[in-house]
Amino acid sequence: MTPAVCVCIPARNEAEHIGRLIDALAQQTVQTFAVAICVNNSSDATHATAVDAMLRSHAAFDLHIVQRVFEPARAHAGSARRAAMDMGADLISSEGMLLSTDADCRPPLDWVETNLRHFSADRIIGGRIELDELEAETAAGIFLLRRRFDAYWRAVRAIEDAIDPVPWDRPPRHGDHTGASLALSVELYRQAGGVPLLSSGEDRALVEAACGAGGKLIHPYAVWTRASARTAGRASGGMAADMQQWMDYVAKEKNPMVPALSHWEERARWRLWAKGEMSAADCLIAERALAPMPCDMPLPTLEDIG
Repeated sequence: MTPAVCVCIPARNEAEHIGRLIDALAQQTVQTFAVAICVNNSSDATHATAVDAMLRSHAAFDLHIVQRVFEPARAHAGSARRAAMDMGADLISSEGMLLSTDADCRPPLDWVETNLRHFSADRIIGGRIELDELEAETAAGIFLLRRRFDAYWRAVRAIEDAIDPVPWDRPPRHGDHTGASLALSVELYRQAGGVPLLSSGEDRALVEAACGAGGKLIHPYAVWTRASARTAGRASGGMAADMQQWMDYVAKEKNPMVPALSHWEERARWRLWAKGEMSAADCLIAERALAPMPCDMPLPTLEDIG
């Protein structure tokens, strides 16, 4: 039996993008799912735009949308994503799949179906993030820089896979596991304690907690979504901040600095050693305590890294 699915979306002042996301969900190859949207602390027409898009698209999914006003100290991404995912968890069974995304995303037609294909009760499915090609003309420099970063991270993952492979996350794999495309079971979500109430990084903190609860994080290339390349986001320290930094590099013709690949090789060898000496939880704590890698190498060009 196909498990129940709920797509969970936090949305704050997203009237410009939410309709595009609803349209993409309405065109999914699988339509037997629910959508839970938490519109929080908004001063625009996000709620009305979402409802209008739902009616216009004649979508077959069930839309559940609430408006919340969090107190200033909690008016952040962690509160909104937690509210959306908690709502989703209450809508479906414990064996069902919660599928997180963001209001400025535009998933491909088979996004829900492909997540279902990789889903199991103990898996956390990270979806690959692609910049939305609708914005390629206005953000060409960012797109080129993204290609260079992608090549660099492929080289990093090749080092890790050669030295310390993860049995359940075999290559080819990507490295993204953010709220833009993240799937896990309701049961695992609850065992992890839900979305941490953090102003930013709440999605990665959820992944870490779910791994600590026994979840197995995977990064299949077949699972992906598009995300906006906007430079003004809704969460401090989120993807939009990275886009602004990249835009600054492009404008100033500067080359980003990254850790040399030798540091990643050293870290992978340390991790392999640590796994033989301590528990997985202690290994994670010990790795967090290590000194940050120095950014001592210019980001390679596509020609340099192959």
